[in-house]
Amino acid sequence: MSALLVTQPGPQTTVQDLGRTGAQAYGVPVCGALDPVALRLANALVGNDPGAAALECRLIGPAFTVEEAPVRIALAGAEAAIDVTRGDETRSYPAWRAIDVPAGAGVRIGPLRGSGTAVLAVTGGVEVPAVLNSRATDLKGGFGGLDGRALKAGDRLPIGAGTLGSPCLELPHPPALGFDGALRVVLGPQDDAFTEAGLATFLGSAYRVSREADRMGIRLEGAPLAFRTSADITSDGITTGAIQVPGSGLPIVLLADHQTVGGYAKIATVISADLPHAGRLLPGAEIRFQAVGIAEAEAARRALEREILGLIASMTPVRAAAEIDLAALYSANLISGAVSACDLD
Repeated sequence: MSALLVTQPGPQTTVQDLGRTGAQAYGVPVCGALDPVALRLANALVGNDPGAAALECRLIGPAFTVEEAPVRIALAGAEAAIDVTRGDETRSYPAWRAIDVPAGAGVRIGPLRGSGTAVLAVTGGVEVPAVLNSRATDLKGGFGGLDGRALKAGDRLPIGAGTLGSPCLELPHPPALGFDGALRVVLGPQDDAFTEAGLATFLGSAYRVSREADRMGIRLEGAPLAFRTSADITSDGITTGAIQVPGSGLPIVLLADHQTVGGYAKIATVISADLPHAGRLLPGAEIRFQAVGIAEAEAARRALEREILGLIASMTPVRAAAEIDLAALYSANLISGAVSACDLD
């Protein structure tokens, strides 16, 4: 069985899948990937099931050594340089394509560009124990993933059985990571807790992502919202994307690790099709909110699903030109040779 030995973990690299559904009634958050689109695309590139456990990287990716057997990896969700070192030779690869890495080689993923979040998938998936039918890391609860925490140097991640015999795939036209800054929302369930002026402020103002942003949620800076009475309500359930407004009047967009119940009014909920955008946001980013109806939200979710399936269908074998190492090319006799498009062996 293959394994990854972590040499540098990155700021916050965790094991994530599509989340721990069905346990919120017991106070257990869903967790899972902040960008589920990236998770599905990365898994498709390496031939995994859509929800196979992978590594979610924040800001900068990890570095690791491949142990025991070769692995196939792919990074999706952000642009980044992926350096693979074998002996004295280092090759750099882009995101959005599969890479075969032999045992003994080192991999280093550089700073992310275009997004604060990316997903690194490995053929066979990260084989940590499942807790409540998910391998997702719950950082607040301290379970799931690898001991319920972010990775650290010296960790060893077992990798499930996978097949590397097929050609490596790439995504010729990755999805656009940027967006126009508008997150679509459905108002409620407690929008009546705010004045008309407060609602107008919410929908008419630009907000900035503060430094208080993590997997649990994003605290925003900007114009405070006016309440009719107060921010407090009888505690009720919370869903991913809910926008909670505490007494300060400043919205908080709740993400994958959100609490299961809360006692502050929720002015709106980010639609599921736009949640990946929210999961990619970095401190300092400017966002606005656009109200839509439930029918439009459902149509957007169906359109996103069609886009994901279309992207997966468009994946093609890696072109040899993407793999050429000029130093090796100049030193090799290619009269009767060939350059592999995938394998470093």
